[in-house]
Amino acid sequence: MAAFNISSSDPSIFILMGIPGLEAAHVWVSIPFFLCYIVALLGNFTLLFVVGKEQTLHKPMYLLLCMLALIDISTSTSLIPKALCIFWFNLKSITVGGCLTQMFVLHLGTSMHSAVLVTMAFDRYVAICNPLRYTTILTNARIAKLGMICLTRSVLSVVPIPLLLSSHSFCAHRIIPHTYCDHMSVAKILCGDITVNKLYGLVIASVFFGVDLSLIALSYSLIIRAVLRISSKNAHQKALNTCTAHICVMLMSYPVFLFSTLTHRFGLGIAPHVHIILANLYFLLIPMLNPIVYGVKTKELRDKVGKHTCRISLPWATYFKPS
Repeated sequence: MAAFNISSSDPSIFILMGIPGLEAAHVWVSIPFFLCYIVALLGNFTLLFVVGKEQTLHKPMYLLLCMLALIDISTSTSLIPKALCIFWFNLKSITVGGCLTQMFVLHLGTSMHSAVLVTMAFDRYVAICNPLRYTTILTNARIAKLGMICLTRSVLSVVPIPLLLSSHSFCAHRIIPHTYCDHMSVAKILCGDITVNKLYGLVIASVFFGVDLSLIALSYSLIIRAVLRISSKNAHQKALNTCTAHICVMLMSYPVFLFSTLTHRFGLGIAPHVHIILANLYFLLIPMLNPIVYGVKTKELRDKVGKHTCRISLPWATYFKPS
């Protein structure tokens, strides 16, 4: 309790509670957190390494995958190590600057993730609807420009969030009932009216994700129309198979994010620890599953990963070979 009193009275410190109501199970909760984080790092760094090493993978689709991997590494690293410190060592304090920075990185990553998924949908549209012009329309330089547009959009939309929070004074207790600095969790400890904060967060989430989902739906409606015009069933299957991984990632990402956002804002009857677990699922499962899905569903990437895995395992197999 002494640590709480010192920290809560310190104007430069917040207290992250972890998962209120499940304090006794924090050590057990930390196990899936830790395992998901390790798998996410291994998967995403493997993807970056293989794409970087293989010239044949220097294509728009794989460059977009690398963007997704970098986003997943950044968001999970900004959240999970701090959560593990809370679970394992009861290190619950975080500076105001550290809290606002973590919040910025997490919301920037979420916005960027959605923007990259839109760009991937456009990539699949061009690949299926204009295959002969694919290499001229989507050059690597153009993909880099699209990536910069996604980053600029995300930064401009997320920067006001910590600025709005820092313009208010915080209440005395400074205790955040969460594993990380979420926008609304921090806004609730502001002294004063937080209507602007609530409205801005809701409008940004609604507008940007509404626009992103609409653009993805448009891309796939055009893709389906183009596929239905093809007479060959084998061509149907081949065309749709190129979209399978992207569809799987979208089905994992958007429902979890939207359900978490809606329950956090409107699910008054849901227990706080359920809110927090749902919020963490997005940053736990998505970074872990993205490289696995693309590794399994994309044959070219799967073959290259297998080739490099064999190269790494061969020296060890030789070393341990019985004499």
